[in-house]
Amino acid sequence: MSQHGVGPRAVTRSVAFLTAGVLAVPALAGCGSEDPSGKPLAGQDIQPAPRDRITDGGTLRWAVDSVPDTLNTFQSDADATTTRVVQAVLPSMFRMDASGRPERNADYLESAKVVDTEPKQVVLYKLNQQAVWSDGREIGAADFAAQWRALSGKDTAYWTARNAGYDRIQKIERGDNALEVRVTFSRPYADWRSLFSPLYPKDVMGTPDSFNDGARKKLKVTAGPFTVKKTDREDGEITLARNPRWWGEPAKLSEIVLRTVPRDKRASELAAGTLDLAEIDPAAARRITVAARPHASGSPLMGPGADRSAADALESWAVANGSDEDAAEEETVARKKLRKTAVRYARQQQALGGFEVRKSLEPAYTQLALNGAEGPLTDERVRRAVARALDRKELAQVVLKPLGLPSVPVGSHLALSGQAHYADNSGALGGQDTKEAQALLADAGWVRGGPVKEEKKKEKAAGPEGEKSDDTGDEDNKAHDPAGHLAQDGKQYKAPHQGGAPGAYAPRGSAAPANQEAAPLAKNGKPLTLRFVLPSGPGSQTLRTVADRISRMLERVGIGTEISKVSDESYFKDHIASGQYDLALYSWPATAFPATDARPVYAKPVPAADGSLNVEQNYTRVGTDQVDQLFDEAVATLDEGESRSLIRKADSRIWAAAGSIPLFQRPQLLAARKNLVNTGAFGFGTPVYEDMGFLKKGAKPASGPSAKGSPAR
Repeated sequence: MSQHGVGPRAVTRSVAFLTAGVLAVPALAGCGSEDPSGKPLAGQDIQPAPRDRITDGGTLRWAVDSVPDTLNTFQSDADATTTRVVQAVLPSMFRMDASGRPERNADYLESAKVVDTEPKQVVLYKLNQQAVWSDGREIGAADFAAQWRALSGKDTAYWTARNAGYDRIQKIERGDNALEVRVTFSRPYADWRSLFSPLYPKDVMGTPDSFNDGARKKLKVTAGPFTVKKTDREDGEITLARNPRWWGEPAKLSEIVLRTVPRDKRASELAAGTLDLAEIDPAAARRITVAARPHASGSPLMGPGADRSAADALESWAVANGSDEDAAEEETVARKKLRKTAVRYARQQQALGGFEVRKSLEPAYTQLALNGAEGPLTDERVRRAVARALDRKELAQVVLKPLGLPSVPVGSHLALSGQAHYADNSGALGGQDTKEAQALLADAGWVRGGPVKEEKKKEKAAGPEGEKSDDTGDEDNKAHDPAGHLAQDGKQYKAPHQGGAPGAYAPRGSAAPANQEAAPLAKNGKPLTLRFVLPSGPGSQTLRTVADRISRMLERVGIGTEISKVSDESYFKDHIASGQYDLALYSWPATAFPATDARPVYAKPVPAADGSLNVEQNYTRVGTDQVDQLFDEAVATLDEGESRSLIRKADSRIWAAAGSIPLFQRPQLLAARKNLVNTGAFGFGTPVYEDMGFLKKGAKPASGPSAKGSPAR
């Protein structure tokens, strides 16, 4: 699976837990009158504008990572582009607001509420009377029922990726009229708002064949402001067109073209005028920021040759004009090539002046995962020592401060600041404390300067396409890219040991050398060294920088690391999912429904019938019955306050387990044409596709306090 999950409401983040009772959990935030959920750390940055200032028509060319293999978001190979398409063309009963909380979508729902709790929970949906599918048929109970049957898990002929919530439905029936849908649950379900978002037509959900294959390549019937006009996998494009049967505010844009553009090519494509909107990396963001400054398109601080010193330039000129004809010719060719590249770069910079960077924080966070299934990390004391060695604030600042984004560590595994379930429960584990980390390691039997058994030197396999290196990440720090896709990169190396030769340990009982505090720890003849696995693809500079900082922090308490770089393709499948790692960095998206979506991420692994371990999505393989029970109780209560309290209690137990350590919310950077409005860095919020468009000539976007956020409609 991708680190972002699948579908619009995919499972959200990665975690781990611990046996009950190991740590006393302090009083939970939120038990008093003060709401601990707070506000989002960063708001939307979408250049809001009223609809009357937007041109009627135009095509938005939007960069995406791929043309998806399926347009059915409930299938395992759905991706972020699947979500993008589905949001624009299909109904969702609830959408996310700017704080990541579900709100009724008035284009489809007049109301939705629990009307009975005894003997069964019943939710009554009252549909917007104008809501119709693109073929003219009214949206109704038949569509709800078809989706329930497809996703209930009872018919294995449906190739579904998830059925959470749908398996709790007992029946679906028409209400007093065609606009009412009554959903009766067999068991109470707190997260009922998560259902039917998106809603597919019964033509897709009605049979296994239509579910499995009918919506993979195209969606014949839709019900959103746009329809799927064309899917061209050869050209890597999906074209969305205005839906003539759309009953809501008409779409301002005539078309949206989702174009597949590799991330390292997006700056040049923007400059060439073939894109209007693209998620970008920090290097491209810096280029655009510099280009937007007056008279900055030819900035000597950036571009080819910008890092050349005066001495280098003089030496180049001397070689090109020297007596060695061969060297002179080679240098002259190189100088001409550099000049051409510099001219092309300057032209691109001039073109990039028409764009701006819109930034926020993604509804996702990056974590350090600790594999508790084998090795030293099976001991919760060692896991907790790793956690107590980390300065999470420093790690957040490394990534977010250079981007001008709030560098606040994430305090929950189950929600992000501003979401209803959020509370900073990191106190259940404790903050950075070197002495406490060392005490935990000592209690676990790891001794500084202990004897190490000599073993024959041999290459340690790094897994598929893995490789070793003695570099410590300093080169990557020089090319620091503070954003990246936080789940990739890394060569294998041993963290350097300060003072003395690496691997030189004094025999037990001998006098401690002066630099013993810098010596690594050992136990039973083996040093405490953890394998840190990272992906090696482009755009992973941030991950390397973060991993290097973590390695240094761990080294201070005597924990060594071996960083192993593996290919992006094998990273999750061959390493994270299969448990071939000690430490790893990857991200999970956030969810408004943690009782449902986070359950498989934290569920206690159980033995399968074939003897293997069923970990669901708990890749740290650390779990407890108590955490499972808290999730089960949270999803089964219809008291929203009680459900939030149970979720926060579960999060405290997860922190205590130290199976995964949330670090920081992921940055979200988008390059947008300056006259493009109501789109950009959406943060938590669901995009409003019908309001996207280009400003009329001479018109200005919204101003004042609401300049960053949703437009007034």
